[in-house]
Amino acid sequence: MQLQNSNLQLVLITGMSGSGKSVALHALEDTGFFCVDNLPPELLLSFVELERQHNASRVAIAMDARNATALPLVPGQLALLKEQGVNIKSLFLDATTETLVRRYSETRRKHPLSQKTFDASHENLHRALVDAIELERELLAPLRENAHLIDSSIIRPSQLQAYVKSLISVAGEQLTLVFESFAFKRGVPSDADFVFDVRMLPNPHYEPELRQLTGRDAAVAEFLQQQPDVTQMLAHIEQFLAHWLEALARDHRSYVTVAIGCTGGQHRSVYLVEQLTQLFSAQWVTLKRHRELVA
Repeated sequence: MQLQNSNLQLVLITGMSGSGKSVALHALEDTGFFCVDNLPPELLLSFVELERQHNASRVAIAMDARNATALPLVPGQLALLKEQGVNIKSLFLDATTETLVRRYSETRRKHPLSQKTFDASHENLHRALVDAIELERELLAPLRENAHLIDSSIIRPSQLQAYVKSLISVAGEQLTLVFESFAFKRGVPSDADFVFDVRMLPNPHYEPELRQLTGRDAAVAEFLQQQPDVTQMLAHIEQFLAHWLEALARDHRSYVTVAIGCTGGQHRSVYLVEQLTQLFSAQWVTLKRHRELVA
């Protein structure tokens, strides 16, 4: 099938069962995308051609391991569509095995690759569920490698929706730089390309008048700006990224996620993410995330 050039924007959502693919798809539906869940890979090219004929501009498709035998077709299909002018963004949602097991246990849903039901013993059910999750990881590995990874392990559905909307709203083929603050005590984001540990910096948490504030508040920013180590850390991260971002862009990277971590994810990491976003926004498309902040 020969497709003509198209102004169609296609978002492909893949990932682990239970990682939030439905939440991401609903977020895109809210922004005006025509969304299709669990499209068989064999139908991808035909479906895109049909939507092109209907003059569609924005389409989102979710695929998962239920179509495992045909998933190897997808990378080649995406490459063909890109050659023919379709603007493609691929998102892969993931979460830790522990998180996925907990979510399935709470909902009492059966994993699509598991042969066990909740009539089985708890021990056998847990083992079967872990085995199914690891098999799914293996089957989806080729799609994961060529997509922007989103770790949904400890973020709320509303945060995931907002993040997906922000990712899709940025312009086409440019490299997008994502700065993310996080708390080490809640784990390092698995979607990070670079991780900087800033726990050694002076901590506003120990200043009573700053404890309940965040790195987005002027008083915290003023306190940190007065700390030479903070200024030096900011300069070092800026220099590192300024040196390597051009090379990453030449390597056709669509997204680069830079995670800044402190103990609680409230002050130092938030402040540095805010500052780095300002520093790089003039040259690069930038997004920011504060994983531990409620709003």
